[in-house]
Amino acid sequence: MALKCGIVGLPNVGKSTLFNCLSNAKAQSANFPFCTIEPNVGTISVPDERLNQLAELVNPERIMPTTIEIVDIAGLVKGASKGEGLGNQFLGNIRECDAIIHVLRCFEDGNIVHVDGSVDPIRDKEVIDMELQLKDLETLQKRIDKVRKQAQVGEKEAKKLFDIYEKYRVHLEAGKSARSADIDEKERELVQDLWLLTDKPVMYVCNVDEASVVDGNALSERVKTAVADEHAEVIILGVGIEADIASLDTYEERQMFLEDLGLAEPGVSKLIRSAYKLLKLQTYFTAGEKEVRAWTIPTGAKAPQAAGVIHTDFEKGFIRAEVIGYDDYITHKSEAAARDAGKLHIEGKEYVVKDGDVMHFRFNV
Repeated sequence: MALKCGIVGLPNVGKSTLFNCLSNAKAQSANFPFCTIEPNVGTISVPDERLNQLAELVNPERIMPTTIEIVDIAGLVKGASKGEGLGNQFLGNIRECDAIIHVLRCFEDGNIVHVDGSVDPIRDKEVIDMELQLKDLETLQKRIDKVRKQAQVGEKEAKKLFDIYEKYRVHLEAGKSARSADIDEKERELVQDLWLLTDKPVMYVCNVDEASVVDGNALSERVKTAVADEHAEVIILGVGIEADIASLDTYEERQMFLEDLGLAEPGVSKLIRSAYKLLKLQTYFTAGEKEVRAWTIPTGAKAPQAAGVIHTDFEKGFIRAEVIGYDDYITHKSEAAARDAGKLHIEGKEYVVKDGDVMHFRFNV
C-alpha cells in the first residue's frame, strides 16, 4: 500500500528543488531507486537499514523496499479555491494525496526574490491554508444544505452529521484547518467521505540555509510554534544542501559532505521516513531466497490484514502466521536458527503485527 504525498508551497520556497532531490536516487543509496511516472510524479523507496541487514543474511535474488509516491503539485496562486490559475487542478491533485508536504522558506537570500517581497513563512503558510480552507468550506456548505431539513425534522443520523459539519464549519471560518478541530475519532469516521483538504496529515518542511541545517533558526522556530496544535510533523531541511549532496557521485563523497555539516544522513531520507510515520504506518518483512521485501501496513494491523497486503487470498484464507521478531532474526542470523532457539512463534487471527516482524503466512482458499 504505497502512500502518496503531495509537495506544496509558494514559488521560490524550494518546492521543486526538493522534488528534484527526491528524484535523484543517489540522495539515498544504490538500494533505493527512484522512477518517474510522469514529469511531476515519482515513486521513491523508504530508506530502511533493516531491509539491508536481512538481505545480507538471506542473500536473496532481489530486495524490494516499500515505497512512497511523491507528487510535485503546481499551480497555486491566491484565488485557487475559486479556480484562479491552475486552481482546480491544484486542489484536485491534493485531494488525491494521503498527506501533504508543505515547504516553507525559512532563509534569507537577496538573490532569490520572494513573491511577496519579504521572507515570512507564517504568512506563506496562511496563503495556502486559506485557499484549502475556503475549498473545504465550500464542500461543507453543500453537505450542510443537504442534511439540514432532515436534521430539523429529527432524523437522528442527519442531526448527528449536521452537528459535526457545523463544528468543522465554525472552526474553518475562524481561519483554522480541519485537522486541529475538536472532533473525536468516531465523529471523523462518520464524515470521512468529506475528504476535507485541511484534514489531511501535514508535514511542514522548513527550508533553511546551510548554517541552520542542524538546529534550525528563528524562522523555523516560529513555524513550530504556529503549528503546535495541528498534530503535524515539522522537519528542518536545507534544500540547497540536499541538491549539492544529490549531485555527488559516490556514497563516500556524500558521507564526507554530511559529516562536515554535522548530519548523520541526507535530510530527504529523514523526510521520507517522517512521511511514513505521519500516516501511522509501519513495516513488516518477508524473507526468502527469491526476495527480501518490506510491506507497509497501518500501525495496529492484525495478522490477516497484513497478509492481505501481499494478496487478498492470503487474508481470505488466512490460517496462521509464523513470526520472528526482527532483533531475534538478526541475533540468530537465519530462520532455521531462530526456530531452533524457540524464537519463531505461531500466531492466529488476533495477533497485532509489530514493526519489524519477519513473517510467513499459511493460508487456504
